[in-house]
Amino acid sequence: MAKAINMLSIRQMTIGDYEEVFGLLRETPGVVVRDADSKEAVTRYLERNPGLSFVAVESGRIVGCIMSGHDARRGYLQHLAVADGFRRQGIGKVLVEKCLEGLQKEGILKSHIDVLAANEMAALFWEKIGWKRRYDICRYSFIRKGNQNA
Repeated sequence: MAKAINMLSIRQMTIGDYEEVFGLLRETPGVVVRDADSKEAVTRYLERNPGLSFVAVESGRIVGCIMSGHDARRGYLQHLAVADGFRRQGIGKVLVEKCLEGLQKEGILKSHIDVLAANEMAALFWEKIGWKRRYDICRYSFIRKGNQNA
């Protein structure tokens, strides 16, 4: 059952939110946290992409998060999560919209998100809010130093 939201606010994510955000991500089914999500790496990411990552806060607790950035051509959304008990209330959609608004201010009109193939709940969410699944491309990855959790 969904919890009633009393004092929900959306604000920019800061590195001070790191522990709570990544605690939420680790608790969220279908989200994978990797070595590339270290506090140092997230600090660099937030500094490189100011004003493009957000948290949803209710009664002083982070109940939702999303990170986004761009390469000057395309936007990339990552790590959308909403705490169990706060889902299906539009929080995820609001977080996505905040990212897209910020990216648009940067001149970025097309954005992408990667979703693990087995994460059906995420796939349904993204399709429900109007994102289109791509079948015309394949993503390839290369790990430079052999750390499979990079």
